[in-house]
Amino acid sequence: MATAHLFSIIVPVYNEEEYVATAILRALDAPLPEGLTSEIVAVDDGSTDATPQILDELAAQFPDRIRVFHHKVNSGKGAAIRTGLEQAAGEFGIIQDADLEYDPAEYPKVLAPLLANKADVVYGSRFLISGERRVIYYWHALANHLLTTACNMAADLNLTDMETCYKAFRVSLARSIPIRSNRFGIEPEITIKFAKRQVSIYEVPISYYGRTYEEGKKIGAMDAVSALWVIVRCCFTRDIYVDKGAKILDSLAGTKRFNRWMADTVRPWLGTRVLELGAGIGNMTQHLSRGRKIYVASDINEEHMARSRVRFRGRPNLAVRKCDLCDSEDFKPLLGQFDSVVCLNVVEHVEDDLAALKNIRSALKPGGCAIILVPQDQKAYGTLDEVLGHYRRYSEAQLRARMEDAGFVVERMLHFNRASRPGWRFNGQLLKRRSFSRFQLKVFDTLVPLWRRIDHLFPWPAVSVIAIGRAPGSTPPVDYLARVPR
Repeated sequence: MATAHLFSIIVPVYNEEEYVATAILRALDAPLPEGLTSEIVAVDDGSTDATPQILDELAAQFPDRIRVFHHKVNSGKGAAIRTGLEQAAGEFGIIQDADLEYDPAEYPKVLAPLLANKADVVYGSRFLISGERRVIYYWHALANHLLTTACNMAADLNLTDMETCYKAFRVSLARSIPIRSNRFGIEPEITIKFAKRQVSIYEVPISYYGRTYEEGKKIGAMDAVSALWVIVRCCFTRDIYVDKGAKILDSLAGTKRFNRWMADTVRPWLGTRVLELGAGIGNMTQHLSRGRKIYVASDINEEHMARSRVRFRGRPNLAVRKCDLCDSEDFKPLLGQFDSVVCLNVVEHVEDDLAALKNIRSALKPGGCAIILVPQDQKAYGTLDEVLGHYRRYSEAQLRARMEDAGFVVERMLHFNRASRPGWRFNGQLLKRRSFSRFQLKVFDTLVPLWRRIDHLFPWPAVSVIAIGRAPGSTPPVDYLARVPR
C-alpha cells in the first residue's frame, strides 16, 4: 500500500557494473521537493557482470533506503519496471536508468506538476528547448522522432519525447495498468495506455547526456521495430486496467449519452450544497457539480481521489475528500452540512446498507434530500454483478423499507433504464460474461435519445431504482468550506 510523501525511484539494471553505483548514489543524494523522502527500488534483470554484487552491497550500506530485487534471467526493461512497480512503496514514482544519461538533480522539475495536482503523469522531454544535451546519433534521434509521432497518432497526444526514461507518475496509477511488454516496448505501451485512461499528461524539459554504443547503449534497430508493433497492438486494443471490475466501469464511463441521461434524471433533486458518495474519477461529478455553491466528490479509492483532484482542480466550488460509506468517523466532519447527498450505484457494494444509509442521513441538514440509485430486482443478478462486487439487487419495496429504517421520509421512487435490462440478463445470466461488449455498449449509447423517449413503455422492471428521501432533522449546518481539505 502506498505510503504518503514517499517517492519511489525505480531503477531497472542490466550489466551496468561501471555506472550503477554512481547512478544510485546520485539518485539518493538528489534534491527533492519539501515533504518528500525517497527510496530506491533497484531491479537487476539477470546481469552477468558484477552488477548484482554491487547492488547488494549498496542495499547493505543503505538498508532503509535501497531495496534490491533480482531476476534469475534477463527478461528486458519492461519486465524489470513491472517488478519495480509491484515492489514500490511510494505515492509517486519515476523510472531512473542506471547509465548516467539522466540527471537526478532534475527530480524537482519533473515532480512539480504532480505535486501541484496539475498532472497525473509527467514526461521529462529531451527535445523541449531548455537545459543541455549531448549532440549524438542523428539516425537514433530520427527513429525516436518517428516512434514518438506514431505513438502520438495512436494515443492522440502531442508529446515531443515518448521514449524518454524520465516518466513520473502516481504509483497507484501506473500499478493499475497491465504492462505486457518485456523489453523497450514498454515506452509506447504505457504511453498509449495512460492516454486511453484519459489522465492528465505534462512534459517538462530536461537535460540529457546520451552515451554511445561503445559506452554501453543497449537499444537497437530491432527494438524500434518491436516498438512499432506494440504501438499497433495497443492502438486497437483497450487493455488498460488490471482490475476486472474497473474494466466494466471503464466501459460504462464511455457511454457518455447514458451518463448524461442518469445525471438529468437525478439533477432536479439537487440543491446548492451537494455531497457525492462513490464519485470515482468523476463521470457523474462533471455533470452534477456545475452551478453548485459547494460540491464535495468523495470516494475511498486513493487513486480515484487523486485523479479527481487533477481533473477538477479548476473548479473553485469543488472539493475532493475520502469518505467511507460505512465509517461513521468519516461522516463526523460532515454532520448536517449538505442539502443534498447523491449516491449512485454504491449502496449495493456495502454489506451493512442500513448503517450506510444512516450515515448518509447524518450528512443532511433538516429537510435535506438523499438521492439513492441502486440496481433493481434480484432475479437479474448475474456474473456482471459478481465482478462489480454487488452484495444484492433491490426491489422498490426493499429500498423504501431500508430508507425508512434509516430515518428517511421517502418522497418518491423512480424507475430508471428499462431499455438495457434484456441485455444485462442476456450477458450476465445466459452468457455468464464478466465484462461488457464495447460494441453492444456503443450501439446502446448511440440509441439513448430513443431510449429516453420510450423507456417508460417497456413492460419489464427497470435495471435501476432511485429513492428520493428527505431527512426530517439533523445537526444544524456550519461553514463547510472552512473545514474540508482541498
